[in-house]
Amino acid sequence: MSTSDEKTSITPITSVLVANRGEIARRVFRTCRDLGISTVAVHSDADAGSLHMSEADAAVRLPGNAPADTYLRAGLVIEAARRAGADAIHPGYGFLSENAAFAAEVEAAGLVWIGPPVAAIESMGSKIESKRLMAEAGVPVLTELDPAAITAGDLPVLVKASAGGGGRGMRVVRELADLQREVELAAVEAGSAFGDPTVFCEPYLATGRHIEVQVLADRHGTVWAVGERECSIQRRHQKIVEEAPSPLVERIPGMRRELFAAAVAAARAVDYVGAGTVEFLADDDGRFFFLEMNTRLQVEHPVTECTTGLDLVALQIQVASGATLPHPEPPASSGHSIEVRLYAEDPASGWQPQSGRLHRLEVPDVDVEFAVMPGGAASPGIRLDSGVGDGADVGIHYDPMLAKVISFAPDRHAAARRLAAALRRSRIHGLITNRDLLVRILQHPAFLAGETDTAFFDRHGLHGSVGQQGLADPLVDPDHRPVVVLAAALAQAAANRSEARVLGGLPSGWRNVWSQTQTKRYRVVGDGEELTASYALTRDGLVVGDGFDARLQQLAGVAPEDGTSEGEAADASGGNEAQASIELIAAGPDEVVLVVDGVRSTFAVARYRSSTDPGGLPALVVVDGPHGSLGLEPVSRFPDPDDHVAPGSLLAPMPGSVIRVAVAQGDRVEEGQVLLWLEAMKMQHEVRAPMAGVVADLPAHEGRQVEVGEVLAVVTADDQQVQQEQHQLRDEHEQDQK
Repeated sequence: MSTSDEKTSITPITSVLVANRGEIARRVFRTCRDLGISTVAVHSDADAGSLHMSEADAAVRLPGNAPADTYLRAGLVIEAARRAGADAIHPGYGFLSENAAFAAEVEAAGLVWIGPPVAAIESMGSKIESKRLMAEAGVPVLTELDPAAITAGDLPVLVKASAGGGGRGMRVVRELADLQREVELAAVEAGSAFGDPTVFCEPYLATGRHIEVQVLADRHGTVWAVGERECSIQRRHQKIVEEAPSPLVERIPGMRRELFAAAVAAARAVDYVGAGTVEFLADDDGRFFFLEMNTRLQVEHPVTECTTGLDLVALQIQVASGATLPHPEPPASSGHSIEVRLYAEDPASGWQPQSGRLHRLEVPDVDVEFAVMPGGAASPGIRLDSGVGDGADVGIHYDPMLAKVISFAPDRHAAARRLAAALRRSRIHGLITNRDLLVRILQHPAFLAGETDTAFFDRHGLHGSVGQQGLADPLVDPDHRPVVVLAAALAQAAANRSEARVLGGLPSGWRNVWSQTQTKRYRVVGDGEELTASYALTRDGLVVGDGFDARLQQLAGVAPEDGTSEGEAADASGGNEAQASIELIAAGPDEVVLVVDGVRSTFAVARYRSSTDPGGLPALVVVDGPHGSLGLEPVSRFPDPDDHVAPGSLLAPMPGSVIRVAVAQGDRVEEGQVLLWLEAMKMQHEVRAPMAGVVADLPAHEGRQVEVGEVLAVVTADDQQVQQEQHQLRDEHEQDQK
């Protein structure tokens, strides 16, 4: 601890360098501007056009792209602070934020470290050591297991990286035969992410609740427990929905008091100073166990700010300067706040990260950005914390999170409704995201009932079945897609006509024989399905066909019975009155208004052309309507034969680096066997054989950088499988003959 003289001294902070990027850098800059403190950004070459760089008062380049060459090089960051005249460094989260050696170097350089003491980081930096300290302090902990001594009776277990978090280096093991391989892979991933390959094991609670307590402490002995958060809905052991307060803690009498006492004890055990988070795993009965202490600000800190009115970054700076916390006790919490992490990833395809151009990111009705919500519970609203904007290029070097969208309202249901509505109306163009998944979570009966745990996706399912929607299913369901495609077709036709010298609107012109209408066809691919809009504009209005009639009847609630023709169904239900109808009200290049079965709907249409073919078809058309958003890829009438790939080709699902190849050309493989590993966006991704067969071609090799769609390997059916298939066909034929 500091001496009494040190405790009373205040070190003025006039300029802060944020040793980070993206959203967290912008968040810290916002508070610094409010406090009148100048700001310094550091940026890699990949971030040269980033928002965080342009918003700082000064910026220093860190040459290179990969984190290991830029944001993880402590010496470069400290030298940047010196050159820009900063007198303090804020580490944000991730990268060097929990690196004790970096904190020590910052202080040795005469700079103020806006973080906890080096000794506290060291103690909590090792999950193995931190659990020992917590047990001595009386905080409940899970038993640590030696990987070499684990038996079948100990399963399932969780392999964890000792030096890090965020789900990296973390793997669930349910079969003893898999333990050694998973430990080795976790160690490799941990070494890549944190520079420390040390891993350990603990019992795995498949249906636990992830509860954490925000703590703040100053150098004068005051320790606050500033409310709890629940972060139970996770994918790949990474949080995607966080909220304050916790529904579980709200339900269990006395649990909050016990949690806060344990969190304060944890902070005092390591003489903690600054903002930190003590994380626990709890069961439905309210029993909880220490997981780790994050010695930094958390990604999900906005929900605590919304429910307490505190600016946690401002308090970090205040404490780092030597000042006291403003009161002996923290302020009371009120209302409810929910945060979702908007990721560039495809939940329906194994959470594959996405990279490329983000054409548009527009969240409606945002009240504040990077700031504490004004007005408290009496003033509900939406907060947006984002590191990217329109036209940003999302690369492969960093986490795929685009933004955090946060709601605040007097109660939990109101917060969920407000957030779901904001996400549904958001315009997010250019990349596949988890937006639709987030909306479905927020509207799910189990979520609204507070029944959330780490097995939420396993229990409720990502993929739907007959009559039931899955959490990862698009909001625009198949019944509504034809109307969406029609809106896109009409907008494209309007855009084409707007460029004409005469008759620049729809309908597009006149004919000598008015009865001979011209039917137009518009072909696109949406959600992996080829869709066609067939329509004509006549004197009597819009006429549609080719599959629209049945879908429109379904929208009208008059779907034909099995074995009944559409005409018979119409006759049985009273003729034209039961028929679904569609009417065009207005069509412009960017907006189409339709009346479908008496319901008027407006569709916003945006088109984006390829930079390599600016004069061709739009590469992407995005339609935002009342049922959600749908991205469409127009299909050329004359496809390029070079686009064809050989059957059995395994294409790179994302840009990345091949870090390991487990097979050789000519090897026989089984269906589902892992052939190689890709590393992208801080995670490892397995590429598996689509069928049993032989590796006929293997262009991939360790260290190779690949782009999305590149052929990694080609697996062809071997003679044995071909013979088995022939035997099966013969047996089926003989059975049919009998």
